[in-house]
Order: sequence, then C-alpha cells, then structure tokens
Amino acid sequence: MKTGTKRISKGEAKRRVEKLKREIERHNYLYYVESNPEISDAEYDALLEELRNLEALYPELVTPDSPTRRVSGYVAEGFNLVEHRVPMMSIDNISTEDDALEFDKRVKRFLGIEVSQKSSQMSTSRDLTQDIGYAAEPKFDGVSASLTYENGVFIQGATRGDGRVGEDVMINLKTIKTIPLRISDSGYRISENIPHSTIRIPKFIEIRGEVILPIESFRRLNKELSEAGEPIFANPRNAASGSLRQLDSGITAKRPLDFYAWGIGEVIGYEFKTQWEIIQKLRGWGFKTEKRIMHCKNINEAISYYHEMESIRDDLPYEADGVVIKVDRLDYQRELGTTAKHPRWSIAYKFKPRQATTKIRDIVVQVGRMGLLTPVANLHPVKIGGVTVRRSTLHTDELIREKDIRIGDTVLVERAGDVIPEIVKPIVDNRTGEEKPFIMPKSCPSCGTKVERDGAYYYCPNLSCPAQLKGRIKHLASRRAFDIDGLGEKIVEQFMKEGLINDLADIFYLKKDDFIDLERFAEKSASNLAEEIEKSKRITFDRFIHALSIRHVGERLAQVLAQNFPNLDALIEASVERLMEIPTVGPEVAKSIVDFFKEKKNRRVIEKMLAAGVKVEYKLKKVGAIHELPLRGKTFVFTGTLRSVARDEAKRLVEGLGGRVSTSVTRKTDYVVVGEDPGSKLDVAKSLEIKTIDEEEFKKLIG
Repeated sequence: MKTGTKRISKGEAKRRVEKLKREIERHNYLYYVESNPEISDAEYDALLEELRNLEALYPELVTPDSPTRRVSGYVAEGFNLVEHRVPMMSIDNISTEDDALEFDKRVKRFLGIEVSQKSSQMSTSRDLTQDIGYAAEPKFDGVSASLTYENGVFIQGATRGDGRVGEDVMINLKTIKTIPLRISDSGYRISENIPHSTIRIPKFIEIRGEVILPIESFRRLNKELSEAGEPIFANPRNAASGSLRQLDSGITAKRPLDFYAWGIGEVIGYEFKTQWEIIQKLRGWGFKTEKRIMHCKNINEAISYYHEMESIRDDLPYEADGVVIKVDRLDYQRELGTTAKHPRWSIAYKFKPRQATTKIRDIVVQVGRMGLLTPVANLHPVKIGGVTVRRSTLHTDELIREKDIRIGDTVLVERAGDVIPEIVKPIVDNRTGEEKPFIMPKSCPSCGTKVERDGAYYYCPNLSCPAQLKGRIKHLASRRAFDIDGLGEKIVEQFMKEGLINDLADIFYLKKDDFIDLERFAEKSASNLAEEIEKSKRITFDRFIHALSIRHVGERLAQVLAQNFPNLDALIEASVERLMEIPTVGPEVAKSIVDFFKEKKNRRVIEKMLAAGVKVEYKLKKVGAIHELPLRGKTFVFTGTLRSVARDEAKRLVEGLGGRVSTSVTRKTDYVVVGEDPGSKLDVAKSLEIKTIDEEEFKKLIG
C-alpha cells in the first residue's frame, strides 16, 4: 500500500509512523554503527519515503526525533549557550607507571579515610590492600559533546565549552549518523548478551562522548580542500572542531564526522551501579562505543591495557593520545568526588608524545597550485616517531603571531601518526636576541603579483604565476581535465626550464619539432605527445572549467556550473548574484569565480587557448537543467575490467548525466557495473541485493 496515494485514518497512520521510526533508526544503527546492514538501499529508501508520505498526510504526527528531521543543511545565525547540569570537568593527566600506581594508592587512601570518618559504627577503614576495579578506554583526541535525551528523544546537543557552559550545536550533531535521534526501549543490538527487559529508557539522561573525524576521512578531506585551493586542517581534532562549529550545517553534513559515547552526566529515572554497566547500556541503546574498552580488575591490568593500546595507536582508525582510567563503581566515584578542576576517580594516562625540539632555519612562503600562500618552517632535521622531519607548515601569519614563532627559534615539534608535523610552541628561554619575526609578503614571491587576502589567508590571483604553473599544467593535463597522456611532471618541468611553456595556453601551441631534440624524447614519443596535445583540443565545458584550477571549484562543481550556463562567455560575465542562484554555490565560492575571471591575465590565457584551436563542447545543455539529467541521484560502483571504455571515462559519463560513482558498495548503491574478473564488490552487491549490470547494459543505460 502506498500511503501517499491511499487515505488511511489518523490512528492507523500514527501506529504506522511509530513503527516506521523504530524500524528506520534500527537500520541506521545496523548500517552506521555495526556496519552490518540487513536490507537493501531500495528497501531502506522505501521505508523512509513511506514515513515522509504519512507525515505529509498528517503533519501533526511529525516529531523532532523523526528520521525525516535528520538535518542535511541549515544556516544558523550563531550558537546559543547551554549550561551543563553536571559540569564536564577536564581529566588530570599522568605520564608514567609510577604515576598510575600512585593514583591507585590515592584512590584507596581516600576511600579508606572517607569511610572511617563518615561511619562512626565502623571501627576500621577499608582494607587499603584490596583491589579497585577500573574501566579503561582510549582517550579520543576529538571534541567532547553532550547529548540530552528526554523520554528517549534527542532534545539538546552541546559542546563541552569551558566545562560549565557549552555551545548549542544540536543542529550540527543531528547530521552525524551514529547519533540516534531516539534511544530505543528494546535496543537495536541483535547479538549483544543483554536481556531486552533490562534495557529501559531513563526519563532524562545526558549522554557524553567524543565527536571525531577518522584519520582516513581526515586525509581525504584535506586532499579535497587542497585540490579546491582551500586551507587544510592541521590535524583531525581541529578538523572535527571546525566541522562541528560550522554555522552552515550543510557543510557539517558533508564532513564524515563520527561519535563515540563514553559516559553520562545527569540521569533521572534510572540507576547505574558501574561505569562498565553504563557502556553496556549505551551499546544496547544504539550508541557507538569503542569496542576496545576493557574492564580491569586492578591497576596493574589497567597499566597493561595502556601498553597494549600504545603499541597499536598507529592502527587505530582515529587519533588517540592516551588511555582514560576510571574507577568502575559509581558509589566509589561519588565518594571520591572532585577537586576544583578534576574528578578524583579518573585519570588520563597519556601516551609518550611524538615530540622533539629543533631549530627553525628559515620561514619561507610556499605558493600552491591554486595560489594559496602558505608559510612553511624549514627545520634542522629531527627524528620524531621514526620519521625525519625537515619542514612544518605554519598555516597563516596569524597563527605565527599568536604562537610568537620567530626565525631562528628553538621550537617544540609534534607529529601525530602521519599527520602534518606541527610546531607546538617556541622555547622562549632559549632565545639569544638574534631571532627575527616573520612578515608575510605583500607580493607573490614567485611572480610579483599583488597578493589578495581572504580572511586569514593570502592568495596570488595570477594564473600564469611560475610557482603555480607546474601544478596547474599537471592538473590541466590530468585525465579528468584535458587528458593529455605523456605530459607528466618531469616533462612539464623540462618544458618550463627550456622556456617552451610560460602559461597554460602554451601547451596547445607545442609542435613535435619544438621538443623532439630534448632529453627524454625520440621520434615516436615526440609524435605521440604531439598527437595527444592535438587530440585534447576538443573538450567538454565541464572539464574545461575543471582544468582552469579556479579556487573552490572542483570536478563536481565544474559539472554544476556547466549545467547552469549555456557557454563560456556567460560564465565569464556572471555576477556573484547570478552564481548564488545555483543551490550549491555560496558567497565565498561565487566571489572566487568572479575574481578569477576578473583577472586580466587569466582572461588573456583563456583567449590564447581558444586561439590555439581549443574547442569547448557544450553538449550537456542538450540534456537540459540538472533536474532533467537521466542519472540524477543514481550511484554507480564499477568492479572488474571494462573492455570498451576506461574507468575514468566511464566515471565522467555517469557524472555528466547527473549520477555519481563510488568506490564501495553500500545499501545506497543503485547499480554495480560488472566487468571482466570482478572482485569482492560483486559478492557484496549480491548480499545486499543491489542491481548488477554488465558492460553492454551499462552502455545502453548511458546512451
């Protein structure tokens, strides 16, 4: 029955809505937390669509915890402040085994003193030699957050802030798929040894945990930012914090944030006895928890756990900087209480830092492919965690001023995993007076063009800037742009050194006789490259836009621009206002595009390219507006070798028709295209009942 077309009573709709909400959230849990989906993407979408239809039929049935309310984009004016009912106190740190043993002694001593003073009927204190049980878990290097649930419904989400007052970021937290909008009174887990009858829901509970950006996701995000000419993040923690505190939740929704629950604040209508019980209940209620959490009988087991976690820290999917050890019994926690700053019942046993001190030889300005000027410290080589570090990005001159970093300083350098080495601070006591402050240049150090400032960042707007040129040419020749096979980085460097290439357009004037006598070339290789250059001169509009290396404009946005403008002239003359009429283009991106085409040197290069015979094809306009694209919203995955078309070309064809290509099969995949010698993706597709098609069916589908 399609509820969107057949009228049902409000009572029937209400019962069905409640059932659908429970079912959809259960499948969300299985997919995002357990990585063990039970239904196909089509089946999941059908459930969600049925719920939307029912809510459209009876709007009064819409509730804040509905899966249809999960945010994908919202721009806030700012964040309201939230006062934590129970302070989110910071945890005191230790760094040695002796410190851990002393913590254990301190806990026992305090408990023994408290008991003997409180109870006049007890003549002796507790036996200080008895073991104290602990719960030990990795210390996430992320952003602590508080989630408040009332009668099982997520009603408020906040950052830790200063521990007493945080920021209301609920709209952004709702974009994180591992955060349930409602906690179930029957539990989601189908394999956990927890009786369903014990998984009751408190009337009110505050769940605490960590918002993180997994390391692989961090690398991909930085790569995407770099390719779009935007500043990169220094580490996963900063990326998670920056993503969570976006005023535009649409940006947060695009960042693959994750949430691990590790504790609770205030709770009403439920009584816990141990920290270990809290973790088990959180799992039962549908929260993602770290599976490596260990229940330790005594401090020695907790210390062993610390050494085990430190040995595998580089294998963890997230950044961790230590282990948190908590007294397991909650009555002991209450008895131990807190100091003015820290709980007495918990300690953070920090991993040995991947840090070292070295000296800054110089601070130079590096100009990237998209023109971003980045100050970089050249260091005396130093080994950190088995890797020799010679350079460290300083990101902006504002950061340099904030940390008071000077040329010649002795500095503390930190490396986490294979994340960018970072200068933590200067060692001020080591200064001799010969150190020099860094001053950001007003002109591009490569081409002399006056630099432009965008917030904390500086850019060179000149498309033909030599420092940018090598990267821009390499990008222009790449498969997803002009696709000039044979024009690699070494050849580009050689052509630039010989004066054959001084701007992007010069590529299209090259003839075989210009380079046949150069090193690396013979008759055949020179002929092949000349043919590739000539063949590349016919290019689709979207790939031409992508090839120009406009800041903030990646491959997908280039396709959107090509679908929204009839030709190159229209795009060149577009105003900020016209560009912002496109849903995916914001003010920053629109300004970047307008500024690019406003630069006379850039326009001259484009005119020179066209004069060399470059022909821009506007074939996408025949398809119509983006909502008319035949593959809009469809996701494809390729497995095996395709005989008649290269993988990158197949990807371009799909994206040109409005679809997208993914590297992994999930329940959201629409088609798996199966070539010769398919891999495990085919087995996954079959298990999830995803539609599979062969190469001939794919060719028919794309026309």
